[in-house]
Amino acid sequence: MGEFELLAQIRERLPAAGAQVRLGSGDDAAVTVPGGATATSVDAVVEGVHFRRDRASLAQIGHKALAAALSDLAAMGAEPGEAYVALGLPADLGEGECLELLDGMAALAAAAGTTLAGGDVTRAAELFLAITVVGHADSAELLVTRGGARPGDILVVTGELGGAAAGLQLLADDARVDPPGVGSTLASSLRARQLEPRPRLAAGGALAGAGATAMIDISDGLGGDARRLAEASKACLRIDAAAIPLAAGLQEVAAGADRDPLELAIGGGEDYELLASVPRERFEEAQQAVEEAEKGMKLTAIGEVTDGAGVEIRLPGGAILAPAGYDQLA
Repeated sequence: MGEFELLAQIRERLPAAGAQVRLGSGDDAAVTVPGGATATSVDAVVEGVHFRRDRASLAQIGHKALAAALSDLAAMGAEPGEAYVALGLPADLGEGECLELLDGMAALAAAAGTTLAGGDVTRAAELFLAITVVGHADSAELLVTRGGARPGDILVVTGELGGAAAGLQLLADDARVDPPGVGSTLASSLRARQLEPRPRLAAGGALAGAGATAMIDISDGLGGDARRLAEASKACLRIDAAAIPLAAGLQEVAAGADRDPLELAIGGGEDYELLASVPRERFEEAQQAVEEAEKGMKLTAIGEVTDGAGVEIRLPGGAILAPAGYDQLA
């Protein structure tokens, strides 16, 4: 099958376009009519760097690629709008495999209210996906940046941390034997946290509405992403390690791999939860808003913003842990 025939099949499988899209995939360019402000982010995943086909299905690869991009919109408190996908296909990937990849992406797009509005397909030495996502808000002032944290604000995180790192550890175990204390259901859930993350779009919108002063998604680890937020805000973030909500099963997976669970939670990355700062007087409002936006989602206070610079992660007993995180180019 040639490029144009494949693109025609792809277009047939796309979910319905959103209200802001006047012309979607199939022409030289998409046409949208957004009102207010837009937030745009570009993300890319490359085989051998961000994923391995022997550990993830093609549908999971498509899902995760879009989820990672949409997580950036969640961190701005933006409403998801459109996504544009550039797809590089190696020679061993046929029509069926390509459509499986798309199906994983399309299912998440439909669930997240995102229009797959266009893109491109090309041959490549390795499988890659480069995704541009566009989100919307009524005004630019309603979008939350990394640079607004103020001394006195409470630091909060959504959900639990370390689940994706634990899932990656389980996937890296060649025997795929679930460690003691981790049943098959929990182990499958941890692997799914790594392979099929969920962007916290509703929680991000709720935090923005509750007055979050700064926000970032935890893609490269709590330590590294906290450092980025601190730098942008020109403030110090003090984090209580004992307050960090750890994913169920993390302790057992870490013990089986002779790893420190806090190390995995703080430096592992790919949880795609949100780290935010909120005014102290609006913390309870933010908690309630997040729980109402995403049923079962918890918002946990893990520290505070102070004068100064950098990140201090204080362990029980008073020792300071270095804020490690993942570096794409390291």
